[in-house]
This record gives sequence, C-alpha cells and structure tokens, in this order.
Amino acid sequence: MLIAVGGLIVGLVLLTWSADKFIDGAAAVAQLLGMSPLLVGILIVGFGTSAPEMLVSAIAAWQGEPDLALGNALGSNIANIGLIVGVTALMAPIAVHSRVVSQEMPLMLVATGLGVLALTNDWLGRGDALLLLGGLAAYIGFGVWQSMGSPDDSLADDVQASVSHEQSGMKAAMALLLGLVALLASSRMLVWSATEIALALGISELIIGLTVVALGTSLPELAASIASVRKQQHDLAIGNVIGSNVFNILGVVGIAGLIHPDVVAPDALGRDALVMVLLSGALAVLCYRALNRGAIQRWQGALLVLAYVGYNAALAMQVIG
Repeated sequence: MLIAVGGLIVGLVLLTWSADKFIDGAAAVAQLLGMSPLLVGILIVGFGTSAPEMLVSAIAAWQGEPDLALGNALGSNIANIGLIVGVTALMAPIAVHSRVVSQEMPLMLVATGLGVLALTNDWLGRGDALLLLGGLAAYIGFGVWQSMGSPDDSLADDVQASVSHEQSGMKAAMALLLGLVALLASSRMLVWSATEIALALGISELIIGLTVVALGTSLPELAASIASVRKQQHDLAIGNVIGSNVFNILGVVGIAGLIHPDVVAPDALGRDALVMVLLSGALAVLCYRALNRGAIQRWQGALLVLAYVGYNAALAMQVIG
C-alpha cells in the first residue's frame, strides 16, 4: 500500500512535468515545420494537454481496467471546467473574445453529446468507439480548415506569444521525445498505483479514475491555463480547456472502447456523465455571456469550484457510506 501511494505521488509529479515538456516540444516542432499558430493552439495544445488522459486510459483499458479508463475521461472533463476554469477565473477574470472560442464551443457540446450517446446502451463497444474517433477526425479536419480561413484570430496571437521561438529543431525534437517517453512511464506507474490503491481500500476503479487519476491527468491543463491568464492570454486559457474536453470525450473514451469494449457502470451515465453535461452547458453560458459582457468573473469561477468540490464530496460520501 505504501509503495502504491508513493508510486501515485511520483507518477503524478512526473506526469505533470513530462506533459509540459511534451507540449512545449510539440508546439515548437509544429511551428518549425510551418504549422500556423492557430492550428497549433487548436490541435497541438489541445492534444498535448490531453495526452496524459489518453495514455493513462489506453494503458488502463489494455490491462483490463475499463472503469478506470472511463472514469479518467469523464472526471478530467469535470475537473477541466469545475476546477481549472474556476481556479483560473478566481485568479483573474477571464476575458473571452476569440471567434474560435465561440465556434469551438458548439463542437465541444456536440462532442459531449456524442460521448453520452455512446454510453446510453450501457455498453461501450468498438462501434461506439469508431463513432467517437470518427468525430475526433472530423474535429481535427475542421481545425485544419479553420486555421486556413482565420489565420489572424486572437487565439493565434496568444499561441504565437506563448511558444518558444528560441529552440532549434534538434532541441525541440528532443524535448518532444523526452516528454513522450516520460509520459508513457508516468502513465504506467499511475495506472498501477491507482489500481493497487483501489484494491487495497475496496474502492471502485471508476471512483479512483474520477477523482485521483482525473485530477492528476488534469494538472497540465491547470498549469497551462494559469500561465496563460498570468500572461493575459485569456483565449488560450479557455481554448485549452475546450480543446482538451473534445479530445478527452472523443479520443480518450474512443481509444478505451476500441481497446477493451465493456459494460458501462450505471453510475458513469446516471451520475458522472450528467455532471459533465451540466458543467459543459454552464461553461457555454459563461463564455457566451463573457463575449458580450467582457469576462468570466471571479464569483462565477467560485461557483464552478464549489460545484467541483461538491461533486467530489458526494463521491467521498458514497465511498464512506
């Protein structure tokens, strides 16, 4: 048990560090290869911050732990909105003025709907997985088309300012490779530790995935959003969450279902997917209001954090009860 807890802590720390290296390296390589800043923001940053969820859930599904994989995906989306947007808004009101945010938000809601649809028959099969992965391919295609048609969007400016332009091609490639290897190692350690702790405490793997693992894999998004707001790159802070949520529900759940089709735990749909849908709707309302009224305010961020804390408290009470 102590070894598992130690492995969990080391895995979380290494996961956060490696995800940061991976994102920096991927963004720098993409820019060096001529990819537009807008496309880097939509795809590379969104994918990079979701890479921990993808690897953790893929490894969990491969090892026959589909509840852990699904809990990680749903819990990460809940954490992205409740915790990350909430904490970021508490630090400073988040201005929302990018046309990409207003166009990406409907896509996040559609992706969320597809994810719920895939779970409604209480079975996540390969057909459901292919539907989700097809949606992800369409999202990526839309991102490419959008970057060609709107190169001067404010999100592109934020990405241009945030990506290091001093890295050589070799240095960027090494950072990308090192980040990827460390991501694989830390994800494997995290899955093993979480599974051992769940077995030792008699807690379901779904709960572990929704809480500890989801929080850990969401740390890169939290760090990226806080850094973006400190640099006054507000569109990047929100765009990071939206892109990550789309990749989580379409890519992470899709990969898990493709690797290990399995029965969906009743609570995953009736409780956790419902909370994800409600928070996604709340984020959409806040973003569209902010487009007209200037920003997501601190008190609104406090409400999101309270919702996240309340949700986790309810999970804890269920475990204790």
